[in-house]
Amino acid sequence: MPLTLEIVTPEARVYSDTVDTVVIPTVEGEIGILPGHIPLVTQVGAGELRASKGGVTTLLVVGGGFAQVTGEKVSILADSAINEEKIDAHAVEDAMKRAEDALKAKDSMLAAEVERLEGIVRFSVAQLLVKKRR
Repeated sequence: MPLTLEIVTPEARVYSDTVDTVVIPTVEGEIGILPGHIPLVTQVGAGELRASKGGVTTLLVVGGGFAQVTGEKVSILADSAINEEKIDAHAVEDAMKRAEDALKAKDSMLAAEVERLEGIVRFSVAQLLVKKRR
């Protein structure tokens, strides 16, 4: 019995399909989900998400959020997410550089802005790691 995996960001539904397994990056480390997994809610960390179906693994990068596992469904509400094929390494490097430059002046920023910029850097690093591994 396959799992239904759905990944949604504030902008769009990034992924929706049935899969055999999914490995989610959490703030505590990776967690593997198979059909029949016990109900679970966990905080998603920035990193590589792997969804396997029929021996083929699809790589996505998520930038934080929450995951809920209920029966045969995995729902991920992510701050940001992108499929590995859509990653533009040059655009990611530019975004990361801008965020890092802005963080150098963090003394004058609100904590929420610092957290947002740090999230951009974490998401960018995760994208580059996935893209360069291929």
